[in-house]
Amino acid sequence: QVRLVESGGSLVRPGGSLRLSCAASGLVLDYETVGWFRQAPGKEREGISFINLKYGVTYYADSVSGRVTISNDYDTNTVHLQMNSLKPEDTALYYCATMKKTSGAPSIAEEDYENWGQGTQVTVSS
Repeated sequence: QVRLVESGGSLVRPGGSLRLSCAASGLVLDYETVGWFRQAPGKEREGISFINLKYGVTYYADSVSGRVTISNDYDTNTVHLQMNSLKPEDTALYYCATMKKTSGAPSIAEEDYENWGQGTQVTVSS
């Protein structure tokens, strides 16, 4: 059974940093495209980053580009999302997911993803 578990969310002040983690069981992330998404209250879920571990391809949405780095830890089968210079508008529930095998080239489209975790809350406030 495939399971993704997010962690690392917290309350942080504007300008602060957090590292979110997406730990997998039941599959090897080396062979997957792993995406990070977020959903703020009253807003639609937004895809913010993905990494294709096989080819080393990464993507960042404009809203986070320059402030976020996605990486993988082969030893622990975990994908991390390092978030710096956090802003109040980054407040959201953050999810990770893996891209469906039936999808084509790596994308950030939500409908192309499955195995969603339960999410980890990030709150940016002074």
